[in-house]
Amino acid sequence: MSDINVLVLMGGPDAEREISLKSGAMIAAALREAGGFIVHEQIIDKPTSTELRALPGDVIFPVLHGPFGEGGPLQEIMEADGRPYVGSRPRASRIAMDKISSKLFARTAGIRTPPARILIAGEPCDLEMPVIVKPIDDGSSVGVRRCFDAAQFAAARAELEVKHPKLMAEKLIVGREITVGILERDLLPMIEVVTSQEFYDFSAKYERSDTQYILDPALAPEVQAEIAYASRTIYERIGCRDVARVDFMVDESGAWFLEINSMPGMTDHSLVPKAAAHAGIPFPKMCARLVEKSLTRMKGNHRMARNTANAGQSGAVDASAASTESHVAPQAASEGAAEGTTATMTHDQSSAQDHTND
Repeated sequence: MSDINVLVLMGGPDAEREISLKSGAMIAAALREAGGFIVHEQIIDKPTSTELRALPGDVIFPVLHGPFGEGGPLQEIMEADGRPYVGSRPRASRIAMDKISSKLFARTAGIRTPPARILIAGEPCDLEMPVIVKPIDDGSSVGVRRCFDAAQFAAARAELEVKHPKLMAEKLIVGREITVGILERDLLPMIEVVTSQEFYDFSAKYERSDTQYILDPALAPEVQAEIAYASRTIYERIGCRDVARVDFMVDESGAWFLEINSMPGMTDHSLVPKAAAHAGIPFPKMCARLVEKSLTRMKGNHRMARNTANAGQSGAVDASAASTESHVAPQAASEGAAEGTTATMTHDQSSAQDHTND
C-alpha cells in the first residue's frame, strides 16, 4: 500500500491563529512519526475553493480554530473541494462554534446549561450578577471577562463590543472545570483543569506552566454519568464527527454544559491529546486514526451512492446499501435537523435564545 498524501492546514484569519500553527506543526510531526504518510504543511488565511484545489494531498487535516476555520466557512470550501477531510461537516461546525446554538441543543436534550443572554449593543441585560461575558463564536477563552457587578459588566461590554459583534452573557457557575474529549464517538478520560488564575483563560491554557491537569478526577458516580451522557448526547445531536471536546462546570448541584469544540487544540498543552495518551492512544496513532477514518468514510459514501444508484436503475431499493456505513445515517439526520434549527437562530429571536435554561 502506497503512502497517503495528507494536507495539513493551519493558520487562518481568526484570533487563535498562533495556536493553530502550533497544532498544525504537532499534527504534521505526529503523522510523519506514525509512518505511511506524506505530509504537506500549508499555512493559510482564507483560501478560495480554487486555491484549495491547487494544493496537494489525498486527504485534508484542517486544524484551524475560530469562526472561519472551525465554524463552517472552511468546511464549506472543503466540501466543494471533494476530498475527504478530518472533522465535522459545515452545519455541525457552525452549531458547535455558536455557543448559543449549542446551548439550545443541550437544553432540548434536557442537559443543564447556565442561563444566557445574547447581548445587543445599547440594550440592557436582565441576568443577575455574577456573569461571564464572552464572544458567541470564539474559543480558547478569547475575550472572556468575569463580571461581579454592574460596573464591571458595563466595562466588559464596552471593551469587547469593539472587536466582537456577537457577544453573550452567561450566568457564572463557580466550581470545578471538567472537560471530556471525544474520539470517533468514544469518550476519552475526563480531565479536571486546576489553574492559579481566576479561571482557565488563554494564558492558563497555553502560556503558564503551573496549570494542573488531573486525569480521571474524583467525581461522584452520578456526576460522572451525567457528564458522560451529556457529552455523547450533544456530540451526536449536533452531528459532530471524528474529534471534539466538551466543557463543563461542576458545582454542588451537578454538571453544567458550557460549550463543545469541533476542532480542539492539538498543542503540547492541549487536553484531547493528553486524554488520548492516558487512554493508551499516543498522539501519532490518534492522528493516523483520524486520517484513516476520513478515507474510510469517503469510500463508504461512494459505495453507498453506487449501490443506491444501481438499486434505482433496477427499480428496487437495496436495503443492505441503505445500511452501509450505518454511522453515516444518524450523522446526516442530525445535521439535517441542525440546519432547520440554526436557520431560526438569529438575534431577532432573542426571546427564544435569551431564556436558555432559565
